[in-house]
Amino acid sequence: MQTESNLNLLPPLVESGDVDGLASAGQVLSSTWSPLDASLAISVTSANPSGSRNGSSDKQPIYFASLDMAPSSERRLFITDTLVIFSAFQKVVETSKEHEHGWLLRDENVNIFRKLAIDYVNFIKECWIHASQPITHLDGPPQFSSDHYRSLYTCFSLFIVLYLAEPGYEDAPVGDDLMEWLNSNFIEPSTEEGDHLSSLDRSWEDENFWPYLTRATLRGLSKASLFFLGVLSQHPSEDLRSLTKLLAPLIESQPRLQHYSSERDFAYASRRWNDRVKALRIEMERVSEDKRFDGFDNWWDSLSDIVGILEGRAEVVMRVCKELGSDWKEICAAWGVFVNVRLRRQDLPDVVSQVFHELLPDPTSLEDMIHAALISGEPHKVLEHAYKLDRWLSAHLADFMVPFQLIEAESDESGTSLRDYYILEYAGYLHSDPALWRVMVDYMYSCGDVGKLQADEVLLRVPLRLGENGPHRETQSGDIAIILKDVSQTCLTYRRELVRRTVCKIAAQTMVSRKEYGLATAYSISAEDWPGLGRVVERVLEEYITNGASIFMNYASGIAPSVHELRNRPTNRSIFTYRLSFVVRYAHYHQLVERRELQDAAADLVAMFREDLTPKSWWAVLLSDSIPLLQEESALLFSPASASELLRRLEEIFVMTSQGAGEKYLSVLRRSLGAKGNSFQERDALEQLKIVRLALARYFGRCTPN
Repeated sequence: MQTESNLNLLPPLVESGDVDGLASAGQVLSSTWSPLDASLAISVTSANPSGSRNGSSDKQPIYFASLDMAPSSERRLFITDTLVIFSAFQKVVETSKEHEHGWLLRDENVNIFRKLAIDYVNFIKECWIHASQPITHLDGPPQFSSDHYRSLYTCFSLFIVLYLAEPGYEDAPVGDDLMEWLNSNFIEPSTEEGDHLSSLDRSWEDENFWPYLTRATLRGLSKASLFFLGVLSQHPSEDLRSLTKLLAPLIESQPRLQHYSSERDFAYASRRWNDRVKALRIEMERVSEDKRFDGFDNWWDSLSDIVGILEGRAEVVMRVCKELGSDWKEICAAWGVFVNVRLRRQDLPDVVSQVFHELLPDPTSLEDMIHAALISGEPHKVLEHAYKLDRWLSAHLADFMVPFQLIEAESDESGTSLRDYYILEYAGYLHSDPALWRVMVDYMYSCGDVGKLQADEVLLRVPLRLGENGPHRETQSGDIAIILKDVSQTCLTYRRELVRRTVCKIAAQTMVSRKEYGLATAYSISAEDWPGLGRVVERVLEEYITNGASIFMNYASGIAPSVHELRNRPTNRSIFTYRLSFVVRYAHYHQLVERRELQDAAADLVAMFREDLTPKSWWAVLLSDSIPLLQEESALLFSPASASELLRRLEEIFVMTSQGAGEKYLSVLRRSLGAKGNSFQERDALEQLKIVRLALARYFGRCTPN
C-alpha cells in the first residue's frame, strides 16, 4: 500500500533543512496523530512551554496532513466502481437478518456471492489492462502499477477457486481448478520458447526441448505436449518413436473431472488410465541401457520423468519442479492433477506443508505470501498480508470471509470484529480524499456501532462552506444544496435522523452567515430546530431595523414558501408559524404600500393585529407605519372599527409603558428610529407614538359627519 515517505506542508512552516533556525528561535515542530486514520495535525510550538512569554497567545497555523496518498483519478474510479459490488453484497447480508440461521449459505445465495466475487475479479482485470496500456495520463502515471492490479487479480481469483466453489462442488477434487488458475496467471512454458522450438528441424537437439515438453505435460497443456511428441516421430531412435506413440494417447485421454457426471465415474476412469500408464512404464523398462542415449541427450531419463509425473510419483513431481525452476504453487497444482487426483480443498494444507519442506514461499513477495496463506487455509494470515499489499484487498476479502465462516463474526472487547477492523482501516485510507466521503460512510455504516459512530462524525464534517463572498454565490448555494441533499439521503438510507438534523442545523447556520435566509429557514424546519428557526426570523427582522423596508422585503420573500410548509407539518409549532407568518405578511404590507395599493395595505395592517401575528415588540413599529395611511387625503382607508383597533393597541402601549414595561413595547421602534443615524431613547419613541395618537384623532374627526 502506498504511503507518503515525507510530508511537504504548503505554505512551508520553515525553509527546507532550516532546523537550526527553528531551534534558535526556541521553537519545535509538534504533531498529533488522529485516532481514526493515518492523518496528523502539525504546528510550531515553543521548545520550552513553561518559559513562554508571559502567557503570550500568538496564533500559529495548524496543518492537517495524511500519510496515505490521496487516490488519483484512476484509483478513484476503481474505488467508486467496486463500491457498487460491495453495496450489492451488503444488501444480501442485510436481507439475511430477516431469515433463519444458515439462510446465507443456501445454494442460491452462494451463487450470488460467487457472482459478486467474480465481478470484483473482472473489474480488477479491467484496471490491470488499463494500467498496462502505454498511454499518457493527464494526471501523471497511474498511482498503482499494472503489476499491483495483477497481484490483486491473482489473490482474489485464488480465493474464489478455494473458498467460493460452485454449489455442489465444495467437496469435489480441486486439482484441475488449481491448475487452471496457475496456467491463467503464471504462464509457463512461454509461448516464445514454443515458437522457437517449433521452428527447428530437429528440435529435440535443443537443450530446452525436454524441459519444455516436461513442463507442458506437468501443466496439463496437452496440445503443446502432443505437438512435440509428434515431432519425436522423426527421432532416429526407434524405441523412442514407439514409446511416444504409446504416450501421446495417454496425455490426450487423461481424465478430467469436468468431463464426467459424477466423481465416482471420474475416479474409475482415472484408475483405468493409471493402469495404462503403468503398462507404458513396463515398456520403457524393456529398453536396454545402451539405447537410451541419442548422441545429444539421455532421452530415456527425460521421458521417464514425464511418465513418472503421469504415474503420480510425489518424489518425481517434487524433483522435476525444482529442476525446472518451478515454485511451490506449481507443485501443489501438479499434486492435485497427478499425485492425488481426488485431492479436496480441505486437504490442501497438508499437501502444502509437505511442499514447504522443499520450497518455501517468497517472504519478500506479499502476493506469494497471500497465495501461501490461502492454500494453507490460514484466513487470518491472508488478511494480514493483504492489508500490507492493499487495504482494499483485505477489506473485501474479510467481507466475504464472514458469511462463509472463515473468520469469527463476533466483536472483541473493543466492540469491533475482525471484518469490521479491516473495513474501517480501508475507510480510513479513503479519508485521505475528503471528496470520497460518500464511499467512506457506506463502508463505515456496515461496521456495527463503532463504524456507525465514525460515519456519523464524517457526515457531520462534510464541508458545506464554499466561500463567503465572490461572484458565484448562487452557484455556491446550489452546490451546498446538492451536498446537503446527498448527506440527507445518506442519513435516511442508514436511518441516522439525528445526524441529518444536525447537518441541517449546520447548513442553516452557514446560510444565515451568507444572509440567504430562505434556505436557512428551510434547513431549520427540516432539522426541526425551532430555536434556530426563531433566530433566523430575528435576523430577517433585524434587516428591517438596520437596512430598511426595501432590503427587508427582498430577504422576506425567500422565506415565504416555508410558511406553507410549516403549516402543513404534522408537528406544527404554532409559535414559529406565527413568527414566520408575521415576517411574510409584514413584507407583503410594505410591497402593497410601495405599489400604492393603500386600501389593501391598511386592511393588511389591521389584520396583522387582529390575527395576533404581530409580536408586542413590533406593535409600535406598525402603528408608526399607519401614520401616512391615516393622513392619506384621497380616501378614508380604515373603517371606524379598524381605526378603533389601532387606538386600542396604542393605548395599551402607553398604559404598559407607564407601568414600567416600555422596553417590551418600544425597543424595536426605538432601534429603528436610531438606525437613521441618531440615538433615540424611550421618550423619543413615545413622541413618535404621540404623532400616531394625533393622526388617529384627526382621522376620527374626518370620519365624523359634519
